Amino acid sequence: MNHATADGIASPAPVEVPPTTSIIAHFSSLPDPRIEKKTKHSLEDIVVITICAAVCGADDWVAVENYGKAKHDWLKTFLKLPNGIPSHDTFGNVFSIINPNEFEKCFLDWIRSVCSVTKGQIVAVDGKTLRRSHDKSSNRSAIHMVSAWASENRITLGQVITEEKSNEITAIPALLDLLEIKGCIVTIDAMGCQKKIVEKIVVDKGSDYVLSLKGNQGNFHNDVKLFFEMAVKDNFKNIHFDYFVTVDGDHGRIETRRHYIVSDIDWLEEKQKWKNLKTIGMVISERDINGKVSVENRYFICSIEEDAKLFAKAVREHWGIENKVHWCLDIAFREDESRMRKGHSAGNFSVVRHIALNMLRHEQTLKVGIKNKRLNAAWDDRYLVKVLGF
Repeated sequence: MNHATADGIASPAPVEVPPTTSIIAHFSSLPDPRIEKKTKHSLEDIVVITICAAVCGADDWVAVENYGKAKHDWLKTFLKLPNGIPSHDTFGNVFSIINPNEFEKCFLDWIRSVCSVTKGQIVAVDGKTLRRSHDKSSNRSAIHMVSAWASENRITLGQVITEEKSNEITAIPALLDLLEIKGCIVTIDAMGCQKKIVEKIVVDKGSDYVLSLKGNQGNFHNDVKLFFEMAVKDNFKNIHFDYFVTVDGDHGRIETRRHYIVSDIDWLEEKQKWKNLKTIGMVISERDINGKVSVENRYFICSIEEDAKLFAKAVREHWGIENKVHWCLDIAFREDESRMRKGHSAGNFSVVRHIALNMLRHEQTLKVGIKNKRLNAAWDDRYLVKVLGF
């Protein structure tokens, strides 16, 4: 309900944000890197306006400023705004110097306050490059983010930026250190199929793993591949295994996936070198697209028991991070088109996109896609409050 002012013009009603889940509360502890005497705008205001703007469709700093100016009266009901809305240069400059580790820490505190992962849930870990974030003038390569996705909660649990001249092998352990995933099943592509990562998953995090096994593991991959090729040829004669098949189809495409998992692997020379390695798995994917058939075999190492249905679930839900996170960030948030490059701005705004995506995905009253949810949040402040209340 609007309230009338002295001149008879209606003013926006105060916005109530749930105190336990308020994004404002969790980012109020973010250290301010600016010189206090030279600041005109509250860091808390800058962060909250940016998150609201990102939810509502803003994909760059000019859009963030324009959103703030358009919604000034509404924002004023719960933010300080002592000097109005900051300029787009101010937004960009502040986010370029915010410590990304501290910003991520606030993100993690917020996530832990609104959800918790349950035992047995699939947690997919995967990387994504922000393609336009490279800077030729400073010879800086594009930023690569590694994220963790909780399949059942359908949220991003956390993300880290890979260090310059590094890769996912060093970033994945750093990301795992941030997460509370005891009892979960961690899935990672072949890049993360490393003994130290496996040890961290099992020993440090108390979790299981299903990891893709490819040629980067040399003879280990070759041994597993040869085993399954011979097993299929002999129709798994004298081999104890579990089997599960799934069939999906739409728009002229039919995909059949046959999942095999084997626990009798004492013969495997590498078994003792990989912590808690219990089973090896194979997926035969057969795609029929308008009569044109292709077949792909993929191999995995696992710490789960000989359960083909669970194995199939882990393999399938790993792609949730690609389809429900990375694809959505590119299509609905235009992440691959972003040209943010200054300082830490690209990495920090990537975290903002994940915040916005988590909020939008968990607002379930509006049955439309993420892009249209962003539009609705921009048009209807009441709906935006529902989104922010996650």
